[in-house]
Amino acid sequence: MNTPSRSTRIRWWIAGLMWLAVAINYIDRTVLSAAAPHLIKELEINPEMMGVIMAAFFWSYALLQIPAGWFADRFGQKKGLGIAVGWWSIATMAMGLATGFKSLLALRLALGVGEAAAYPSNAGIAARWFPDRERATVSGLFDSASKFGGAIAMPLIVWMIAMFDWRITFLAIGAVGLFWVIAWYFIYAENPEDHKSISRDEVHLIRDGQANKHGDKSVLPMKWYKLLRYRNIWAMCIGFFTINYTSYFFITWLPTYLVKDKGMDFLKMGMVAALPLICGMVIEVLAGWASDRMVHNKVLSLTATRKLFLTIGLVMALCIGFAPFTDSVFMTVLLLCIAKSGTTVAASQVWALPGDVAPKNSVSIVAGLQNTVSNMGGAVGPIITGAIVGATGHFTWALVFSAVLVVIGILNYLFLMGKVEPIVDEEQVHHSQTLTSGA
Repeated sequence: MNTPSRSTRIRWWIAGLMWLAVAINYIDRTVLSAAAPHLIKELEINPEMMGVIMAAFFWSYALLQIPAGWFADRFGQKKGLGIAVGWWSIATMAMGLATGFKSLLALRLALGVGEAAAYPSNAGIAARWFPDRERATVSGLFDSASKFGGAIAMPLIVWMIAMFDWRITFLAIGAVGLFWVIAWYFIYAENPEDHKSISRDEVHLIRDGQANKHGDKSVLPMKWYKLLRYRNIWAMCIGFFTINYTSYFFITWLPTYLVKDKGMDFLKMGMVAALPLICGMVIEVLAGWASDRMVHNKVLSLTATRKLFLTIGLVMALCIGFAPFTDSVFMTVLLLCIAKSGTTVAASQVWALPGDVAPKNSVSIVAGLQNTVSNMGGAVGPIITGAIVGATGHFTWALVFSAVLVVIGILNYLFLMGKVEPIVDEEQVHHSQTLTSGA
């Protein structure tokens, strides 16, 4: 390892690439939501059909979380994330060639295949490249990019569609990810020790601050189905499902809700729809940093800190259920901003939990399993919302139903989740002892 003597902060350059990957991820998946009013009219797609198209992304996205996590843990996040970004960028570009329901459905499924690797890979990178005391900070940072991506996407894509055409917009937005792939392969190294420009001091800071030093190639990842024996894994999956069901409303049906129920014109909607996401982006980074400070300064235990921030976030998210009951557009937007910010407070802890509890070299698999279940909320949410809107003619009861799920999430994290600590895989321990005794 070539380690320069000067102090470096390479891990934060890596964090910047992680952030960009998630921002591009969400911009690409949000294009359809912004273009939906045009597609419904031009391609003669009804609300129920659009709900299926929006949900199709989550079918492939959710089902491939575990395989994507396994691939990243087994073959490295460099390959896992690099291939994924290239794949989904091409799928986004191809969506500009869609001619109707079938082609949009197929390409939306393809988009989900590529994007499945983003979060499991980032969770694994955070566990390898950052000390434990920075875990929630970097988790909140990279996940905050999802709100930035959505926030920038809405006004930008609405403007691009108005100025040019929705087909050109898909092609242009998709091309951005290909430039990221080039930068990724030049800058990222699998482990801190492997990076050519990192200092010895930074390697020691990272590795000495980790309870589990992930990246040892002699230790195989834990089999995903064995994780289901642990109570905390179930609590992580159920809780994140309730968060995602509510969260994904903001990148699927929110534009249509603002136009249909609140009477906004298309261009004004593009600006207003970005506000909850911008608020959430800022709040998430602050929540991740604050929780790390509380744990590092021993204000609360790790378990108490995670549960506190998860509960606060979900109580805030309950505001989504009150949004339809005000005639004031200002109050509606304010309640939606609080609700979205609440989901991000919770998310800063959600994405730290895989690193907190995963067995050695299994962070991406744990993150993939958690995200598989959580994204079932994305898979069924747009369909349920579309069905309720189709049956009632408005969004009121769809948003109330989201609030009910949030209450279930609060109870889950308070009572089902136990002590937050690493899972000990007996097979890994036995394998490691065998290798040691053999040496």
